Amino acid sequence: MKNIDPRHYDVIVSPVVTEKATMASEHNKVVFRVAGKATKPQIKEAVEKLFDVKVKSVNTLVRKGKTKVFRGNFGSQSDVKRAIVTLEEGHRIDVTTGL
Repeated sequence: MKNIDPRHYDVIVSPVVTEKATMASEHNKVVFRVAGKATKPQIKEAVEKLFDVKVKSVNTLVRKGKTKVFRGNFGSQSDVKRAIVTLEEGHRIDVTTGL
């Protein structure tokens, strides 16, 4: 059995399953929600170890939380950091199966 560092599970929070992320998967890209303090090298290492694939590049973005009103009460969503991971040719991740 391969040894997986438990910290890799702290870096990658969950896969993003949206219409835009599904369209990106056709171009060998996978979108993940990641920890706010995660760096690109940490994300690359975590994806390679957890899914046993080769990563070509990692792009990150932070979506700022929005202010919402529900029944007259103000609330705010938290900021979300996402990573768009481009895989090498021939490697695939099926996010619908889970880990």
